[in-house]
Amino acid sequence: MDRRTLRHHGPRDKLGAEERAELLSVANSAEFGHLPPSQIGPRLADQQRYIASESTFYRVLKAEKQLAHRRSERPARARSKPRAVCAYAPNQLYSCDITYLPTTVRGQYFYLYLFLDVFSRKIVGWQVYAQESGVLVGEVLKDWCAREAIQPNQATLHSDNGGPMKGATTLATFQALGVTPSLSRPGVSNDNPYSESLFKTLKYRPTYPLGAFDTLLAARTRVGALVRWYHHGHRHSATRFVTPAQRHAKLDQDIPDRRAALYEAARQRHPLRWKGPTRNWQRVDAVHLNPDRIDHQDVAAQRRSQQRTAA
Repeated sequence: MDRRTLRHHGPRDKLGAEERAELLSVANSAEFGHLPPSQIGPRLADQQRYIASESTFYRVLKAEKQLAHRRSERPARARSKPRAVCAYAPNQLYSCDITYLPTTVRGQYFYLYLFLDVFSRKIVGWQVYAQESGVLVGEVLKDWCAREAIQPNQATLHSDNGGPMKGATTLATFQALGVTPSLSRPGVSNDNPYSESLFKTLKYRPTYPLGAFDTLLAARTRVGALVRWYHHGHRHSATRFVTPAQRHAKLDQDIPDRRAALYEAARQRHPLRWKGPTRNWQRVDAVHLNPDRIDHQDVAAQRRSQQRTAA
């Protein structure tokens, strides 16, 4: 046995240069250029031609970087992250999405349209329809803007990249109302996290029906009850456990202050029971959507520079 480490062992029956060139010529021809090797082999066999095995076709094409997308396709487009947006008060930033509601008819669904104020987490607009379309998105959008008295260029509405959200009718409604649209990247649900989280909160509620809805009225009635509970009964963890209705009404400053005073009084009565500061009840002043990634090293360097300048 040859034990020399620098000895190169190659298959003795591998394709020669001319055979390899013929394989590539056939694979890239007008007849076979759009087909994968699994389709090329049988067609060559019908023509009584054998050039190489299917696995050899795959191996050679992979080595030549010609294996992927062997058909007519639009070239891949670079997708950039949606613009970072921050809200400091209600009626500045909204999130919208549509979710399926099962019906008693197999394969048919109702569609729940939800518009969420990202800052307060209040559902400012919702409706259940039997179909999904951009026209219906526009109807809910108009109703919400009228009730909240949204002025042109006041608000940004973020949604996924689905057809109803980016259709011509919806975009025309955006333009007419002066609402700035923002779209997620295709297939990236994390770009629209607030609506996704809201749907999970509603659908995992113990009172959410486990069965299907038999009528549109039944679906609307149940969703209406869930929305009322969410507005007035659900204390949201991301807003220091105030309800969406309280935060939307700008009552979320007094409530945390009273809680902080209560905890501080409890610590004063029994200081030995507290090893550190009381629970953080400080109001959340800003909510971010798709924030840019922060380089913590750059932030630390900037702080050191500021400290040296101050000294």
